[in-house]
Amino acid sequence: MPPEGLLLRGATLADGSRADVRVSGDLIAEVAPPGRAAARPGEAVADLDGHVLLPAPAEPHAHLDKTLTADDVPVPNADLPAAVAAWREHRGTLTTEDIARRARRAALLGLSYGVTAIRTHADVGPGIELRAVEALVTVRGELRGLVDIQVVAMANSFTGEGRESPYRLRDALALGADMLGGAPHIDEDPARHLRTVMSLAAEHGVPVDLHMDEHLGEALDLPALAHLAGSPGAPPAVTASHCVSLGMRTPTVQEEVSRTVAAAGVGVVVCPPTNLYLQARDLQTGTPRGIAPVGELLRAGVRVAAGGDNVQDPFNPLGRCDPLQTAQLLVMAGHLTVDQAYHLVSDGARQVMGLPPARIEPGSRAELLAVVAGSLREALATTTEARTVIRGPRIVRRTRVLRDP
Repeated sequence: MPPEGLLLRGATLADGSRADVRVSGDLIAEVAPPGRAAARPGEAVADLDGHVLLPAPAEPHAHLDKTLTADDVPVPNADLPAAVAAWREHRGTLTTEDIARRARRAALLGLSYGVTAIRTHADVGPGIELRAVEALVTVRGELRGLVDIQVVAMANSFTGEGRESPYRLRDALALGADMLGGAPHIDEDPARHLRTVMSLAAEHGVPVDLHMDEHLGEALDLPALAHLAGSPGAPPAVTASHCVSLGMRTPTVQEEVSRTVAAAGVGVVVCPPTNLYLQARDLQTGTPRGIAPVGELLRAGVRVAAGGDNVQDPFNPLGRCDPLQTAQLLVMAGHLTVDQAYHLVSDGARQVMGLPPARIEPGSRAELLAVVAGSLREALATTTEARTVIRGPRIVRRTRVLRDP
């Protein structure tokens, strides 16, 4: 039997203050000065002295169907086209069971780092058919109550061998996919790709999350997406992931497009780890970072999140499902403050994902992460694995780090 409640004593909060936090059911019931909250009958107690207590992070952009395949599909010095080609060749060999096994392992690894919600894309198309969707829907059910998983059925193309994609996406929704997605920039006809996904999502009343403008070239399809998202009969929610090429435009264009995106209510997910790895490999001087202009998007009022994207696969041989690592990169490569960076992987991510907020205040969902650190800055600097993950009145994961004297 889980405890009736949980009292977290002596935690340091992100603003530097200390508090006792009481959890009752799925919600935070009380935030009190340290030492003021007395334990109640049936209530578990956890001493968080020496820990910074944070809203639990969420992962708004994952590829659990691809994760942990780097050794099976090596792509030395890969750019995006090379990684896409290698994956398309390999994915036909995958079974539903293999995809589910790797996805389950990655989701639980993320949970150990504090992740209580994941949005994952699942390839749909020739070779893979619907096996990735089937596997991820299965894992979603298995991990319910630990990690909330949203499955985005993703088509790479609607031309050539991808002409059957509209039918496959409908079938993916019938299997239990939550959303529809795609990647217009790698299709022969990006405009058609964009219209097709938006139309199908509107028809079925489901949200959209599209890979947008994941390149450093001149093409910029984000304004077209914003136009469709702001039109009558649009899908209920629209997210644009990556948006790399916007970062290559002039400040004036960045400002104009960001305002258009904000007015249309489109959320944006930036993906520093994979974009830093894949982009600009052919540029030897003045190498751009390949990250969307996060600061300009935030100033325009866009809802922005940050995701870890690929983890140990052909698109990124590294990565460990850790949002603190993503936030760390946002500070160093995106020039955000520590507080801004953590917001993008926690409450900002939850906003883009359409989830209720998880804040440390009475009435908020009790999804929390305690890190052995004296401050949020230190937590991002060390990305220590010494963490305690809390969901409702339960401690669902605890990792201790032992060091020799």
